[in-house]
Amino acid sequence: MQKDQTHSENIRFRVLVVPSGTEIGLEIQRALSCCKEVALFSAGADVSNHAPYVFQHHFDLPSIHDSAWLTRLNQIIAQARIEYILPAHDDLLVALVQHAAAIPAYIVTSPLETCTLTRSKKQTYQCFADILPTPRIYAHPSDVDVFPVFLKPDRGQGAQHTTLVHNREELDVVWRQRTDWLILEYLPGSEYTIDCFADRERGLLFCRGRRRLRVRSGIAMASRPEHQPIFTEYAQRIMARLALHGAWFFQLKQAADEQFTLLEIAPRIAGTMALHRVYGVNFALLSLYEHARIPVQVLSNDLEITIDRALTNRYQHNLKFNYVYVDLDDTLIIRGAINTVLVRFLYQCINQQKYLILLTKHRGDLHQTLQHYRLRELFDTIIQLPPDAEKATMIQHKDAIFIDDSFRERQHVHTQLGIPTFDCSMVEMLLDERG
Repeated sequence: MQKDQTHSENIRFRVLVVPSGTEIGLEIQRALSCCKEVALFSAGADVSNHAPYVFQHHFDLPSIHDSAWLTRLNQIIAQARIEYILPAHDDLLVALVQHAAAIPAYIVTSPLETCTLTRSKKQTYQCFADILPTPRIYAHPSDVDVFPVFLKPDRGQGAQHTTLVHNREELDVVWRQRTDWLILEYLPGSEYTIDCFADRERGLLFCRGRRRLRVRSGIAMASRPEHQPIFTEYAQRIMARLALHGAWFFQLKQAADEQFTLLEIAPRIAGTMALHRVYGVNFALLSLYEHARIPVQVLSNDLEITIDRALTNRYQHNLKFNYVYVDLDDTLIIRGAINTVLVRFLYQCINQQKYLILLTKHRGDLHQTLQHYRLRELFDTIIQLPPDAEKATMIQHKDAIFIDDSFRERQHVHTQLGIPTFDCSMVEMLLDERG
């Protein structure tokens, strides 16, 4: 049977990620899923989202606008014995901190004053206008004397509902659509996120910038490290005025004169912190340590890395099996190289105590080939057939699947035995990120 990570004696942190289907929640999952000290749980609204595909333990949790959300959250905490909560959305982060006294788990973020102030763009700009460049704010459309201008909600996120307005007529129309608009000067330059980690006693322990090369819906789909000393100077000024604990970030955009101008501050993990995570800075784990007051050091590799993000396919299915029959040539070994996606699936099967059978018509010295590719110990049974044999005759189990590059072999097995068959392009359906 599959080992349940929550029963390990090494578990130090029982962590709930909420809402877990956001890009932030998914980054936290990637950061913590292989940490031996962490048992991960997820929660989110009962709507279609990605969390159940990657978290082994997932719970439904109503929106914070539902009167029952806090009661349900505390039920989840009790049921899963949650000790720490990692927020993955700005509004929920504020709600959690505001209700911290009624929640029997630690909220891993900064103090309430920091969370509430940074949730408002207007309050953030007002707080830092005397020590950092901030965008000019127009109180009313009639005050705008230079176009274009940029409109965004005071409490927005992910570039939602933001709009660039090019003239007064357009501004008058857009202004009437909401009551929480901020009218800001347009900043035409490059945009940067500065990822930071702070210890409440030792101060700023990590600060590095990354340039946002391609942005979709407020998410940096492509980003590369690009740091300047002024970024650290800005971070120190921010921390001199706000209490920031653990992971946090701020965003800058260059004005027409190339001056770095503050866009926002957020006391949480960002989705594209993955870039600095692969350098060695695991913000989620470091934040847990910081909250537990465990001394930490930050180590980062000296490399040049660019991150580029795209959609990932994951699947739910009703397939059940205990035996895997798999071909060798052009399936497990393709063009002289191991099919690492298939090997990953086979090791997943080993973890789940499924039986692996190599079924091959390999014409060379099979054991020598397996030894060359270091595959000899992977299988429970190895069957080598002559070229004219039918593989279907060697499959003895009904609760089995068959993986082979040959359409003819797959068709024959499916017709004769009625079991599911897969080629290499289909194996991704079988991968399970939940562990």
